[in-house]
Amino acid sequence: MSREIIHTDQAPAAIGPYSQAVRVGDTVYLSGQIPLDPASGLVIEGDIEAQAHRAFRNLQAVCEAAGGSLADIARLGLFLTDLGAFGKVNAVMGEYFNPPYPARSTVEVSALPRGVAFEVDAIMVLR
Repeated sequence: MSREIIHTDQAPAAIGPYSQAVRVGDTVYLSGQIPLDPASGLVIEGDIEAQAHRAFRNLQAVCEAAGGSLADIARLGLFLTDLGAFGKVNAVMGEYFNPPYPARSTVEVSALPRGVAFEVDAIMVLR
């Protein structure tokens, strides 16, 4: 199968040698999104909830550019620099997803790009 590269200006440009997403058949592999403002490319200001909201909005924009939505996500990966913020991030996620929820993993990491506290990546299956 061929690969289709997904790009949108509604999400931050890649900050390295990768694509925002890659579609292979009906599956879309979405790169990690951190809380960057799409227009400026700068990290947004705010607490973990603000960072999570921005990252989920960025992810949503890439999903839409691929022809899907957050409802089409089959798997999410959440990365936090402080697992103590899990409850706050979980609450924000609940504002973007409805049952049936995607499969998910959540891990604490020592650091994330640009010093942010949160990153999310995903796999989406289009119907």
